[in-house]
Amino acid sequence: MMFAFTWPPDAIWVVSQKVFWFVIVLGVLISFHELGHFLAARWVGVKVLKFSLGFGPKLASRQVGDTEYLVSAVPLGGYVKLFGEDEDEVRTAEDKRRSFTHQRLPGKVFIVAAGPGFNFLLAYLIFTGWLATGAPLFVPTFKDLTPDVEALRPGSPAELAGIQVGDRIIRINERDISTRSELLDAIAKSNGRQVTLDVRRGDQIKTVLVTPAQITLQDAGKDVTAYHIGIEETAPVITAVMSGSPAMAAGFQDGDRVVSIEGQAIATWSQMTGFVKESPNRPLRFEVKRDGRLLTLTVTPAAEKIVVDGKPVEVGKIGISGPGRSIIRSSNPLLAAFHGLQATWGWTELTAVGIYKMLTGEISSKNIGGPLTIASISGEAATQGASSLIFLIAILSINLGVLNLLPIPILDGGHLLFFAIETVLRKPLGDRQREIAQQVGLLLLVGIMVFAFWNDIERLISH
Repeated sequence: MMFAFTWPPDAIWVVSQKVFWFVIVLGVLISFHELGHFLAARWVGVKVLKFSLGFGPKLASRQVGDTEYLVSAVPLGGYVKLFGEDEDEVRTAEDKRRSFTHQRLPGKVFIVAAGPGFNFLLAYLIFTGWLATGAPLFVPTFKDLTPDVEALRPGSPAELAGIQVGDRIIRINERDISTRSELLDAIAKSNGRQVTLDVRRGDQIKTVLVTPAQITLQDAGKDVTAYHIGIEETAPVITAVMSGSPAMAAGFQDGDRVVSIEGQAIATWSQMTGFVKESPNRPLRFEVKRDGRLLTLTVTPAAEKIVVDGKPVEVGKIGISGPGRSIIRSSNPLLAAFHGLQATWGWTELTAVGIYKMLTGEISSKNIGGPLTIASISGEAATQGASSLIFLIAILSINLGVLNLLPIPILDGGHLLFFAIETVLRKPLGDRQREIAQQVGLLLLVGIMVFAFWNDIERLISH
């Protein structure tokens, strides 16, 4: 690890920030998950021996009643130790009453399921609070994530190659793809070499050759070479205008399509937001199309400070949200409580379907990310403000809840699977059968973690 000390100070600062926010995000997720197990056990009447944030060596602890509360050295997990998980602990009738093992099946199911349940609850509370402010919430489906061409940069390699808005890219260099991230990742790794794209347009499939263009980006204070073909995720169509925002004061409305800014043609959402971010406190003349008519609106972006590479930067914002087929908005807090359920279900469904598609090979397993990916996106979200970080916690909380419900021994879903088998057989599995299942589950879980970490390393090297 001595090589870390050869890094420039800015790079060390960025990495330390990402590690810090990674620990914060993971701590929140694990705390809420274990709190679910803890409260459910207390509700049922099971004695909780330990409640630990993290695992491994104990850093600090305090005994309160029956429970020892701990903070442990490794912040990548956590646990609740229940009385009676070890049969040797149970000696008296009172012990049986407070033992997890001797609870009736509904009580055990409730305790195990409460962990993932609290992850979904955390996401629901965040989504509901978000919507109660009047802000729009994007809840994507796989249709929103498919490699469909929604906008093209004028004069870009994709446009010059004959790709059109509405096309769907189904293969790149004879490799099937099903998500936009797979397409962008392949382009990024092309090193500017010509790529072959198979494009579905209506009932036809066309093959086009595209040479990615080189661009220079800033990463940790350094110039980094990247490649693109000009395919954008979204068109410059406004789907929501924030109450009290500069855009609302200027007369923007939902459904407006931005045609130009200061006379410069705008074809993509990122073009427009880039223009706005670079113009804090500077009046901008927008030309928008509304109901077939062209209107001119002038708006002055509000200045907002964010942190980029450890340095404060002022950017412009006008208070609009971008295109999306799955935008949820609530006009009052009561509706927000209902729409929060819709948002939680939508993100849960997306996560579950994504895992299924990975298992069936419909989407690449390269999309699996490990701790380095979580650390990176946590750090990036933190630099974009508290709202972005809180939204990320909600999404990761849903991911954690869904993953814990997978029927893999050692996970909560594995325990629920054992309970289902117990219901069918009318007796619990034998100790030897459980031990073998737990070992298989542990091997499988370690394999997934190693694979995710390997994906992280590949992403790190490729960037």
